[in-house]
Amino acid sequence: MLDRDQVHKVAHLARLELAVEEEEKFATQLSSILDYFEQLSELDTSNVEPTTRAIDLTNVTRVDQLQPYGDRETILEGAPERDADFFRVPKIINAD
Repeated sequence: MLDRDQVHKVAHLARLELAVEEEEKFATQLSSILDYFEQLSELDTSNVEPTTRAIDLTNVTRVDQLQPYGDRETILEGAPERDADFFRVPKIINAD
């Protein structure tokens, strides 16, 4: 069980300013979390494959297809600066 003084010390090391009430509240909450981890450490996980997620996750994305946009002028209207039919951008490469 964590006490308020331990929470205060950790908060100080993390450069967090906590009120006394917050330290007491976090002491209780962190103690509960540590108790839960203690319960988990009692489980036999020797036959469990390591994972990064509890469930499989697959990204659903569309195929990226190059398509010309018909109205070039509409796109160029949003440019902060333009040079004829092109966007004008700051130079980022120098000769040095």
